[in-house]
Amino acid sequence: MVILYFIGGSKGGVGKSFLSMALADYLTKYKNRKIILVESDTSNPDVGKTFAQNDDVEVLSLSLDNADGWIELVNSCEGSNRDLVVNSAARSGEAVEKFGGTLIGSLDELHMQLVSFWVINRQRDSIELLKKYMDIVPGELHVVRNTFYGEPQKFELFNGSKTKIEAEKRGATIDLPDLADRVTDDLYSKRLSIVKALETMPLGNRAELKRWRAVAWKMFDDIGIGSESNDSPQQKKPSKKSEKVEQS
Repeated sequence: MVILYFIGGSKGGVGKSFLSMALADYLTKYKNRKIILVESDTSNPDVGKTFAQNDDVEVLSLSLDNADGWIELVNSCEGSNRDLVVNSAARSGEAVEKFGGTLIGSLDELHMQLVSFWVINRQRDSIELLKKYMDIVPGELHVVRNTFYGEPQKFELFNGSKTKIEAEKRGATIDLPDLADRVTDDLYSKRLSIVKALETMPLGNRAELKRWRAVAWKMFDDIGIGSESNDSPQQKKPSKKSEKVEQS
């Protein structure tokens, strides 16, 4: 079954683009998949431009601010045998509420599974936006605490919330590892994919990126992303402790 991974957060700066890059890298280089990357942040399409020259990634630029964009997204899914990663724009919450039904109502006919990742920081509105998204969009959902904003225990508002309990009935709470600022800045400013960065960065930067990549790959692997199984989150068994991730 083809899977559409929707990366949301509805706020600028929470880490949606970084998670999209990490997921695209994991699916193509660890799982050896060819994917479609849907860049919906048309005003600042950094992720799309990062993968523009990658043979494993077909980049599709779509505005999901209007009905036409969602229609085109569904049309692009029809007949495709590639998983899709949708990097959503900061304003995506309102658009999902208005037009997301176009995609949701087409999933069965497309024979496609929807898996959502919702990236949060430590602020209260992150939880409120997550709750709103959960009320609209069904299916598997994983909440991503971006540890750029602090260690997991510092996400006190989310950690103690009823929203966390409800979200974990549909998936898992996972932690996006922090990456040294100098490496992150290079990735963004030079629009480097992780693969390209590992070819061109100085040795120390590469070592830090390899460390981060191994943790990110394990994060996805532990929740069964990219597995052949189509089990629901409730049916999935917790994965065994991952073996050492190959640093390819």
